Amino acid sequence: MRREPNRLLQQLIAEAGFSHKGLARRLNDLGAARGTPGLKYDHSSVLRWLAGQRPRDPVPSLLTEIFALRLGRPVTAEDLGMPAIISPPDLGQEFTHTWQEGVATVTSLWRADVERRRFLIDSTFAIGAGSVGAVRWLTSPPESRLEGGGSRRVGRADIAAIHEVTRSFGELDNRFGSGRVRASVVKYLDTAVAPLLKEGSYGEATGRELAAAAAELTRLAGWMAYDMEQHGLAQRYLIQALRLARGAGDDALGGEILAGMAHQAVYMNRPAHALDLARAAQLSARRSGVQTLVASCHVLEAHAHAGLGDSRACAAGLHEAELAFDRRSPGREPAWLGYFDEAYLSAKFAHCFRDLGDGVQAVRQARRSLDMDGRYVRGRMFNLSLLAAGLMQCGELEEACRVAGGAFDLAGELQSVRSRSYATDLRRRLEPYKREPAVTALRERTRELAAV
Repeated sequence: MRREPNRLLQQLIAEAGFSHKGLARRLNDLGAARGTPGLKYDHSSVLRWLAGQRPRDPVPSLLTEIFALRLGRPVTAEDLGMPAIISPPDLGQEFTHTWQEGVATVTSLWRADVERRRFLIDSTFAIGAGSVGAVRWLTSPPESRLEGGGSRRVGRADIAAIHEVTRSFGELDNRFGSGRVRASVVKYLDTAVAPLLKEGSYGEATGRELAAAAAELTRLAGWMAYDMEQHGLAQRYLIQALRLARGAGDDALGGEILAGMAHQAVYMNRPAHALDLARAAQLSARRSGVQTLVASCHVLEAHAHAGLGDSRACAAGLHEAELAFDRRSPGREPAWLGYFDEAYLSAKFAHCFRDLGDGVQAVRQARRSLDMDGRYVRGRMFNLSLLAAGLMQCGELEEACRVAGGAFDLAGELQSVRSRSYATDLRRRLEPYKREPAVTALRERTRELAAV
């Protein structure tokens, strides 16, 4: 989208007699004085603002102070051609009724996230928003017309690029943790995907493909926020990914997103909410006919039952998951479901048995989970943690410490808050045995990681 030059800022710079370099230097200095050190704007930054780019906060407020001091009169952000952007505090929490509303909401969410808006950073998880989103997904009719009448023609290359970016960033996320890559994903959504949705020209078939591609990448950005334990932000992204999937008419993708929402709810110790979401995901998965996805949804229901302490219902859910998994056809299923293999299923079983206190079964399943794709470094850390916890439940302390040491080593390589939380949980489980030689040695070896 072409930006209009910022003539108001140009006039103020001329009136104040600032050079572009001088204005940037004053901005950096004032930022340091006002508690925002490390600003590194230069003359090129000022040129971009003059061309119409809006700098992220707190730059507009710092500029108003600089110009007010120089000109001897009050100067507002509107005077600078940088009016304050007001976003509703519930931005992204609603599953909108129309495609146009959905595009406006999700692109506003991406922009606010790029700008690191405080209300998003501080947002909390809202069970009601997730429940309403699930109900609207299940009950909303298909989009009647999914066409774009903008000036930019959307072609297959545009959609292929989004899929490739999603695949590449997904691999980096699994290897290094979300902290290293999430900002780049959100920036791509804002700068590359938003113009296609808002200004693109496309027909029905291309529109659905675009919606599905945008949904996959939005889901990834939400999953990354979840990995960083930014749960309110993650929920907003997953709800908006679900809305995009409705535009695409993709039951499998919608089921996968609902399963991700259930996964998050289990992790946050909201098992009753997770149960609702997992059952909604099952309905969507059955409509799609994708058996691996059906298995995923059943195992999440089982995990929710484990969180509620219902071992019988958990066992029934795990049985249904096994049956569905045996019916799968991997070669004919969506590529984004490729992660769900026998090792992943075993890890989910191990989670259930660990939470139910069944150490023997947890160990058996966790050992099977380690026969996994080596690219999933974060997943291996989780699975080692599961094995260590199960071994402790079985009284195998020395082996548990050896396995836990491997988990701690991997956690130190990842920028993943969830990985740190798994490590913290292991330390808590080891605490009753802190005087045992094996635990003492482990604590000494990993003291630096604990400090981090």
